[in-house]
Amino acid sequence: MPFSKSQSRAIAHKTGPMLILAGPGSGKTLVITNRIKYLIECAQIHPSKILVITFTKAAAEEMKERFYKIMGEKRYPVIFGTFHSIFFGILRHAYHYTADNILREEQKRQFLQEILDKTDLEPDDEQEFISSLIAEISKVKNEQIDLQYYYSTSCAASLFREIYQKYEQKLIKKRLLDFDDMLLDCYQLLKERKDILRGWQNCFEYILIDEVQDMNRLQYEMMRMLALPQNNLFLVGDDDQSIYRFRGAKPEIMFQFTKDYPDAKMSLLEQNFRSTNNIVLESLKLINQNKTRFYKEIITQNPQGEPVEHKIFQNAGEETHWIVRQIQDAVEHGRKYEEIAILFRTNTGAQMMTERLMEYNIPFVMKEGIQNLYEHWIAKDLFAYLKIAGGARERREFLRIINRPNRYISRECLDTPMFSFDRLRAYYEEKFWMIERIDRMEEDITWMGNLSPYAAINYIRKGIGYDTYLLQYAEEHKLKVEDLYELLDEIQDHARQYKDSASWFCHVEKYKEELTRQAEKRNRKTENAVHILTFHGAKGLEFKEVFLPDLNDGTVPYKKAILEEDLQEERRMLYVGMTRAMEKLHLYAVEQRYGKKIAISRFLS
Repeated sequence: MPFSKSQSRAIAHKTGPMLILAGPGSGKTLVITNRIKYLIECAQIHPSKILVITFTKAAAEEMKERFYKIMGEKRYPVIFGTFHSIFFGILRHAYHYTADNILREEQKRQFLQEILDKTDLEPDDEQEFISSLIAEISKVKNEQIDLQYYYSTSCAASLFREIYQKYEQKLIKKRLLDFDDMLLDCYQLLKERKDILRGWQNCFEYILIDEVQDMNRLQYEMMRMLALPQNNLFLVGDDDQSIYRFRGAKPEIMFQFTKDYPDAKMSLLEQNFRSTNNIVLESLKLINQNKTRFYKEIITQNPQGEPVEHKIFQNAGEETHWIVRQIQDAVEHGRKYEEIAILFRTNTGAQMMTERLMEYNIPFVMKEGIQNLYEHWIAKDLFAYLKIAGGARERREFLRIINRPNRYISRECLDTPMFSFDRLRAYYEEKFWMIERIDRMEEDITWMGNLSPYAAINYIRKGIGYDTYLLQYAEEHKLKVEDLYELLDEIQDHARQYKDSASWFCHVEKYKEELTRQAEKRNRKTENAVHILTFHGAKGLEFKEVFLPDLNDGTVPYKKAILEEDLQEERRMLYVGMTRAMEKLHLYAVEQRYGKKIAISRFLS
């Protein structure tokens, strides 16, 4: 396939800095691999002087394979790697580190677990809390925030500082580096040791960076240091596809590049080789609403294609049924399951869809782990109530709900594997007010035994007072109670279709087993199955047909996106989702969620 004019201009760039704006499906990997070939064959640059950086190990391997393919049988010592692998290589040479010095993800969680165990904190969902701590520790390191002035969103500022410092002490004691330390320590080394910096500058004469919109400030500054004095920096990216602000990525760096290097050449890869004209035009209508961006005229020579489907459903049940029918119809007309993707804003949004696909025996695969709603502590509380109402008397179930809401019943009175209300009354026989509470609880439990799961949950919330308990819990833990209520609404909505608790619990177990199978499948070659992905997980991929459900305010854009820069990133995320589609694109929204009216996404207008 011949190169376009803009591709040829990028490939044959001589020396000095250059920024390539690569729109979706514009052949950026083709440009990077052929530029490496040009440098070796036409500019006579020794391959070992060329450094190619991508953001994931998989992307680096793919880039290397694509390069080898166009070069034939011969293997050239071009260096392909991720930021972390390159920076760790520099540290390894300076400090004689080995792979054993890299902190593994499970070790990191174990360290934080050990630190938490020695505090008075008792989060209901410990793993979720540890995940939020990991994200905040990473933010402090990457953005070089003074710990003294950082205020955690996970816990009290003083407690976060204590956890952070103890975590760092563990790393130092065991001579371990986490991924963020690789960047920080390498930056300090290159800043303080000019001799080491000069050595690496001589090694890396030409630096090519893919997905530059995902760089953070620290990575950018180190690349600038390494590129001196020749400044042969070749940056490829698309500010419109920058969707990683939460981990420090700043599309503004692309604008900064043109200021730091006023003589830098710029080129736009304007042709979309992936999508039909209708999909290109529709996605441009969206992204052109962003103000802080490089303006781009994206074109395609592909056919006009089918119009993008816009559809609004009464509720999520109707929406998922419609998607299932569309998939079945597409497959009947020759489409393969693996050519279809359903994309969601977050990995919690896909649960109803995956359950519907299971119901209709449609194979699906999830690249990312989807959080199981039924594993949340609120769901476990509700299940405990329902099990006890169904006759269960295990101590562990009763302990979950004994004081939710607070009945002031002591855990000490539950000293056997099984409990009974009579035993409880005997324990409190001299306290008539406690006897009244135990009697009321037994009445509630008995009453619930005659209700469907949906009605029983409603009774737990309103009759027993679980909603009030969550309000108090949210105030104590500085959370938004609306978030907890929304999660509770979703669990209750899932229960609606089941006549009794036994059938619901059976479904919950099957769903859990399916998620386990999905986790095992993620490490194997993808089968012929529908892809379930988040916008983040879909980046860099393409599919013949793409469904984007739940395009409602609060989901897309996400409810936590308040500032203008947040909204612009949300718009970019939807743009990434839309531009994964090659032939057919479906944009869907619902009018109601959990029986309440909700707004259609402002982006759809």
